[in-house]
Amino acid sequence: MSEGSISIEYAMEKASGPHFSGFRTPTATSVSSTTFSDANVPRQPFVIAGVSGGTASGKTTVCDMIIQQLHDHRVVLVNQDSFYRGLNSEELKRVHEYNFDHPDAFDTEQLLECIKKLKIGHSVQVPVYDFKLHRRSSDSFRQVNASDVIILEGILVFHDQRVRNLMNMKIFVDADADVRLARRIRRDTVERGRDVNSVLEQYAKFVKPAFDDFVLPSKKYADVIIPRGGDNHVAIDLIVQHIRTKLGQHDLCKIYPNVYVIQSTFQIRGMHTLIRDRDISKHDFVFYSDRLIRLVVEHGLGHLPFTEKQVVTPTATVYTGVDFCKKLCGVSIVRSGESMENALRACCKGIKIGKILIHREGDDGKQLIYEKLPTDISERHVLLLDPVLATDSSATSLLPFLSYFFYLFSYILIPILIPQAPEGIHCVCKRYPSLKIVTSEIDVALNEEFRVIPGMGEFGDRYFGTDD
Repeated sequence: MSEGSISIEYAMEKASGPHFSGFRTPTATSVSSTTFSDANVPRQPFVIAGVSGGTASGKTTVCDMIIQQLHDHRVVLVNQDSFYRGLNSEELKRVHEYNFDHPDAFDTEQLLECIKKLKIGHSVQVPVYDFKLHRRSSDSFRQVNASDVIILEGILVFHDQRVRNLMNMKIFVDADADVRLARRIRRDTVERGRDVNSVLEQYAKFVKPAFDDFVLPSKKYADVIIPRGGDNHVAIDLIVQHIRTKLGQHDLCKIYPNVYVIQSTFQIRGMHTLIRDRDISKHDFVFYSDRLIRLVVEHGLGHLPFTEKQVVTPTATVYTGVDFCKKLCGVSIVRSGESMENALRACCKGIKIGKILIHREGDDGKQLIYEKLPTDISERHVLLLDPVLATDSSATSLLPFLSYFFYLFSYILIPILIPQAPEGIHCVCKRYPSLKIVTSEIDVALNEEFRVIPGMGEFGDRYFGTDD
């Protein structure tokens, strides 16, 4: 790989923990609008990002740059170094033989306890470690409050699976070994009062073997790998953009409790990347769109009512489960909504699907051109199918028509694929607060031409191959 290249490796493993949020249900993100308005309710973090890498690889620099760019959000940094175990008298006598880079040098149990408390919205007191005396301060702590983003930084934060499972994003900072050694010499001599010979001896005896045995193997758990550390501004900008996108989704979910964003993983993020690429082939666009549509429809179905049901298993034991909702139908908006019909049919055997066509020009874009709905639609729960909710023009022009068949909107779902603009969500949710909206991602905004940004163009034209 060339010197100027950027290595961002999207791991297919799930970004662990609830998304980029401690607010998700097992199937989607849903937060009560009172979660943060009630002073008695703890403030819960939205993102817990782990930053690992070799000694002096630039982890702290990367963390500082992320924090600076997220200046409009509450961000706190927790260093694994704060959780070093204090050395006893015997260990202090032989401090030069103590391995500070081994997992046993850290109080991982206390680290876990602190991160778990921050994750549920409680403030914690982080120990203060004296690197010259090799012990913790007995009378001082650093107060850390729960924030929107918590960054956990350290050489071995990926080593313990329990710690990894608390992270929503895992970042590995990669740097050349010679560069790391030079930085460590400068840091330990200037900041920690050590001489060069002792630093080199410690590096050869403990630091490098520990890197090879513990730090480097943990690289495989990273979702994102940043070569050259703080010098890689492009990679850091991409990470900040990703966090900002998720924070924007989080804010909407706080405001509207019926907006559900399915749990974000780097596999889902990768599929979004593919179908947003203007140069992707039609075949690949359809393939990855279908995958995302299926995920969204599955999550949408999970919000429908179920009834308890008992069955007898082949082992002659009784299993208490649930029975699917029987009275269900889909209504697709011609024509882009028809791209979601196959996924709904695959999930719901024999489901009835109606169609509605709205003229987007004339009558303020609310002219009903065509409708064909199940005759008993008033007795069914409805999934309104439309892959894009840019503004409220299509959804709000359909819903008053459907309301003729309904006394309440509480059972209408709008399983939208992508992209959703905040403007569309605001308009629909304010007019119909009992509607449920299910999506895989929320975009940034609309531009002057009322197109979703960053967006993906005209979904129907790209899906059905009718674009220019």
